[in-house]
Amino acid sequence: MQTTLLSTGGPVRKSFRQALNRSGMIVRQYTSEAEQLMDFAASTAAGLGSRPRSIQCRFLYDARGSRLFDLITRQPEYYLTRTEAGILAEKAPLIRKICGPTTLIELGSGSSEKTDHLLDAWLARGSSVRYIPVDVSESALREASRTIVAKYPAAQVLGISSDYRGAFPLFRDTSPVTLVFLGSSIGNFAPEEMTLFLHELSQSLCRGDFFLLGIDLVKDRKIIEAAYNDEAGVTEAFTRNVFVRMNRELGSSADPAAIEHVAVYNEARERMEICARFCRRQVIRIAPLGQDFVIDDGEEIHTEISRKFRIEQFIPFLEGFGFTTEEVFTDARSWFALLLLRRNGNSPAGQGGRS
Repeated sequence: MQTTLLSTGGPVRKSFRQALNRSGMIVRQYTSEAEQLMDFAASTAAGLGSRPRSIQCRFLYDARGSRLFDLITRQPEYYLTRTEAGILAEKAPLIRKICGPTTLIELGSGSSEKTDHLLDAWLARGSSVRYIPVDVSESALREASRTIVAKYPAAQVLGISSDYRGAFPLFRDTSPVTLVFLGSSIGNFAPEEMTLFLHELSQSLCRGDFFLLGIDLVKDRKIIEAAYNDEAGVTEAFTRNVFVRMNRELGSSADPAAIEHVAVYNEARERMEICARFCRRQVIRIAPLGQDFVIDDGEEIHTEISRKFRIEQFIPFLEGFGFTTEEVFTDARSWFALLLLRRNGNSPAGQGGRS
């Protein structure tokens, strides 16, 4: 699979348009590995220097992290993927009927397994489909792209190795599109981050484009907490792996065995809060910047949140960003929902409401 080393600004627009006529290519957000490394270093140093300490969740997804997350989705406690896939299996033909022969763009595509339901539905009503997966893990992107190209010869696949916002400037070149954001990944955003994300996303779509959004719904605390504390310990390995990555890429010398995975549901905020708790004092070095951070025994570093939603509150919030709700699909237990939205002609307010 060919990789084009381009940033998503400047001359990349012309190159991206040319790549749209080919399949099996990947466009990178970063122009060099050094630039990517410095982003990791600077972001990690900023997070460790803040209070509470944190690491951006996008850095959880190196090659091993992506494989571990794929394994998490297969654990018996992790209901999200199975429930969402069930909704997609049933509703994908209707989604395709409403959206028409649009380009499929998927944010945080990962292994792209659930996307098979959409690709099947798109190809059932047309001779070809263009699929553009976007993911921070280039290894996961490569593997998923190869699998899709082999399984769907009529699919034209163009990967974008980038964070979400880095890919936004390219979306208008592919309109009409159906933008897919599954797995309730939108729940990883804090309120202010979600407002910025939705505002910029809305501005990146054209009138009439579709947005298919998966959200995990508020439910019994025990069910939610079990999903992030699987008995096999895969989620614990996933949390620790970011420190393995820091050791390898940033020279951090952390001891993952002395780090405990902690995941608790905050009922007041209706969100899972996930962190790494240090069982003994350690000094974390960020070698590219020459900085050291002392993490005391019992101190926590926040790695991720996963917000849970109420449909009746979240839809009005989304509509404040220039979206019209076309359909709402849920499972029989109302554990999960797929929202099919259409970008209308109104300018996004950019403020939103409480989510």
